[in-house]
Amino acid sequence: MASVVRTKRWSRIEYERLIDLGIFHEDERLELLGGNLVVREPQGDPHALAIELCQDALRAALGPGWRVRVQLPVALDDESEPEPDLSVVQGRLREITGRSIPSDPVLIVEVAESSLAFDRRDKGGLYARAGVADYWI
Repeated sequence: MASVVRTKRWSRIEYERLIDLGIFHEDERLELLGGNLVVREPQGDPHALAIELCQDALRAALGPGWRVRVQLPVALDDESEPEPDLSVVQGRLREITGRSIPSDPVLIVEVAESSLAFDRRDKGGLYARAGVADYWI
């Protein structure tokens, strides 16, 4: 007799509550993608360097009123809070009050050192459904 495997889909509210309660440690590399908790792979030096170079280039290209966020959460929908390598959002840092996770990035960048298929298929679909205007891999 085959047993049925049950899984739990997590909401962003539940996920953030678990973080606030200290259930997940800061050094745990987790993302909430489509209701699933996904463990992110550790980064190598080439990956980190690529992120820094992209960050420098984006900051140089964008004027005031734009923020380049590095590996920080983006609230895409009720079940997704990815932490892309880079995201560009409108607004000045000084205007933020309290806990504020942007929900409307104009650009998301993923550096795909070893995650190209996942970044294309899974994250690409997630970002498209959320209406992210531009997604670079």
